[in-house]
This record gives sequence, structure tokens and C-alpha cells, in this order.
Amino acid sequence: MCFKDKERRKEYMKQYYKENKKYQEMSKNCGKEYRQTEQGKKSQRIHNWKKTGVICDDFNKLYDYYINCWNCEECNIELIEGCYGANKRCLDHNHKTGKFRNIVCNTCNVRRGINDKNIIKPSNAESCWKYKLKCFILS
Repeated sequence: MCFKDKERRKEYMKQYYKENKKYQEMSKNCGKEYRQTEQGKKSQRIHNWKKTGVICDDFNKLYDYYINCWNCEECNIELIEGCYGANKRCLDHNHKTGKFRNIVCNTCNVRRGINDKNIIKPSNAESCWKYKLKCFILS
């Protein structure tokens, strides 16, 4: 539908949202219960590992190993569950090959990243090009 008058479009959209409120609530909560289950958390974590470039033959075994590891394999500090903290659990991998190395705390993971020569760092030109491409796609 094409509206040349902004006020008519505004009224139409108000009415549309009012009539379709229940569908919006359903779509917003879609999958929320599943993501909070153990299987949902596992699925999301494995998906994130794949997205960051981790390569593994059996992600189920890797996940079980990850969940049952409670000490950093580098400094032996006790690991915590969650997204924040210096001793949160991290899955360390080689950025060039994508192969899993071990489970470490966040501090050791960052320290390794600074010292790791395998991390592929983009040039300024490449970063600039990716940023412009991202802005072009989103606009």
C-alpha cells in the first residue's frame, strides 16, 4: 500500500498494530522457552562456536567436555558460568586453522590472543571496506 499522506499512513499503521497485537506477542516469544532449556543452550552455544570459526569433528563431545571443565587448563583457576568475569569459561581455538585448543579462563584467552601470531588481523583498508559495505546493506 502506498500512502502519500503521512497522517493517513500513521493512522493505518496504528490500526494495523492494534489489530495484530496478539501475533506480535506470539512472534516475540517464539522459541524463548526452548532457548532456556539445556538443549536450547547447547544448540545456541554450538551455533556460536561455528559462527566464530571453530572446526571440530564432534561438537557434542566438545560441548560435554566444555560443560564439565571447571578449571582453566592454563592457570588452573576455578572457572565460572556466565558471560562476565575474568575467570569466565572460554573455548580457545586457533584462528588460522579453526581447530579447538583447550578450555581457558577469559584472562588466559585474552593473553593468548595478544601473543598469538595466528590471528588474522584485517588491514585498515579491509576494515574500512567492510564497514562501508555493512552501512550500504543496512541502508
